[in-house]
Amino acid sequence: MKRYVVSKNSLLLEYLYEVMDAPKKKVKQYLVHGSVYVDNTRTTQYDYPLQPGMMITIQSKEKSNLPFSVLYEDDYIIVVDKPSGLLTVATAKEKENTLYHMVGEYLKAKKRGSKVFILHRLDKETSGIVILAKDQKTQKKFQEQWDQYASIREYKAIVEGVPKKKEARLCHYLKETSTHLVYVAKEGKEAITSYKVDKSKNGFSALTIFIETGRKNQIRVQLAHIGNPIFGDKKYQKKTEGKRLYLHASRLKIFHPMLGKVMTFCSDTPKEFQKVMH
Repeated sequence: MKRYVVSKNSLLLEYLYEVMDAPKKKVKQYLVHGSVYVDNTRTTQYDYPLQPGMMITIQSKEKSNLPFSVLYEDDYIIVVDKPSGLLTVATAKEKENTLYHMVGEYLKAKKRGSKVFILHRLDKETSGIVILAKDQKTQKKFQEQWDQYASIREYKAIVEGVPKKKEARLCHYLKETSTHLVYVAKEGKEAITSYKVDKSKNGFSALTIFIETGRKNQIRVQLAHIGNPIFGDKKYQKKTEGKRLYLHASRLKIFHPMLGKVMTFCSDTPKEFQKVMH
């Protein structure tokens, strides 16, 4: 990881050419691959306007031996792009093939004695952004006010059918059975999910989703409840089967309490989503 404090007004790519000791082609690749952050917000914009005092961070993904991308890393947190099909944490049946274990081993390889702590989770079948803490103090700080610190939690999804409303805010109460199946009830834990239809084609709809609460399976349960289950969801619908669960955590805007800064992390929508809607 490299950091540069901007010393003059300039455009991002031009400034990187000046300050980085690397071939221009290599510098451009950092931008194209989403490895450049300006004041902790990722950008791929060549002509991003810079002002003195701004902080540029270059996150190189080349040294990672993880089977997925590291989107950001500092002394307190590590942000990764979880693939579909990978557990976030261990279960009684699976201990090592988890995001938690892999990130832990990755950090230990870099620095002996390193540890990792869970801040939040994604379902095994859901892909996208996950943040983990490097110490218990950071974990506690984040978890104490997670709903306030995580101001934008955006997902991309493909659902079956076309929702009756192009945009809606879904408010339901959720309960869980003894077999861990979540369902909508008259009372329980409140779940709030908003969606917007981006495109409908061939009996499917692409949605942008925002959640205000982080209940277990809430997006999957609430969309299935209104008659538009997530494509490929084997748990909450049985109409059709996709190659995966078409749900992806695409953007996460947080307040970083240890740095005192607002940060935005982004993950590109997987290519298989585009193929379904093509």
